[in-house]
Amino acid sequence: MSKGVRLSEKWFNRALWLVAFVFAWFLLGLGSALIHDLPHVEQSYTMDDFVDHAIIDPLRTQLDTLQQQHRETSDKLDQAQLTLNTRRNDYQSMRRTFENWLATRDVTQQAQQDDELVKRTAGLDQLKALERDAEKAVETLSKTQLDQNQTEAKVREQVKQLEDTAYKQLYNANQKQATRVFLYRLLLALPLLAIAAWLFAKKRKTPYWPFAWGFIIFALITFFVELVPYLPDYGGYVRYLVGIVMTVLGGKYAIGALQKYLEKQKLAEAQPQLLRREELNYDTALTLLNKGVCPGCERGVDLKDARNDFCPHCGIGLHTKCGSCGTRNSAFSKFCKGCGASAKA
Repeated sequence: MSKGVRLSEKWFNRALWLVAFVFAWFLLGLGSALIHDLPHVEQSYTMDDFVDHAIIDPLRTQLDTLQQQHRETSDKLDQAQLTLNTRRNDYQSMRRTFENWLATRDVTQQAQQDDELVKRTAGLDQLKALERDAEKAVETLSKTQLDQNQTEAKVREQVKQLEDTAYKQLYNANQKQATRVFLYRLLLALPLLAIAAWLFAKKRKTPYWPFAWGFIIFALITFFVELVPYLPDYGGYVRYLVGIVMTVLGGKYAIGALQKYLEKQKLAEAQPQLLRREELNYDTALTLLNKGVCPGCERGVDLKDARNDFCPHCGIGLHTKCGSCGTRNSAFSKFCKGCGASAKA
């Protein structure tokens, strides 16, 4: 802030900037509430919205039935395997007992043990038959389980194909929906940017500039926060193309503004210095002088050098001497700092 600006004016300017930011904050709250409600105008899609229920529902029912049968078969198979292990152990135990008994019989050679041999052999054969029955039960259940697994895999694959097709349709629908929502945001943001551009060009220097700048801040934040992040991607093509267009437009505007500024400076430097000093804003001139910059051409000047009463670049007067006391003053000062006489006098 310039040293020539009144202290109260500084605080009033700060208060007005606060008004601008508060105004922008309330506008952002209203805009955010409106923009975040935009997706609600569209239907929310799920995969079931695109699947053929006439085909997939019977398959899902069949799959549930097969899964229930698979669990029941697994339980039966576990029981059958346990029975087989028990009968196999019984047979092995009986066989070891029989072998020991045979070894004893061979030693004693008692004829009365022939009936016992037949009895023991029949018991062993019966246990072997029970073991074989358990093995058949396990084999039957294993085959049933294998058939169920194969059928279930086929049904699951059919369901997966239908769901994959539905997911692709869901993705395409969501992409189109995102594009539509983005267009809604764009239709809301573009008028705001247009109004902000108009306010920047026409109203930023009027007495109501806090509201103009507040709306400009609101429009910029709406564009870069509420619009750009929702820009459709499509592999990066859209965002890169939009970035290129915005860069070209921004660069073209900057180049045009620079050319206009240079032309304006050339025309200003061609005018008489007294007229140029009168056209310069008092506060702006003091601000530039405090930074060691010529207010006429905005080039650097060594103001500490007492010989620099004129700008060596554009020729505008920078210092004058008071007609009353001869004190050296800034050419833009309204009164003499030595005697207080009016600069005009």
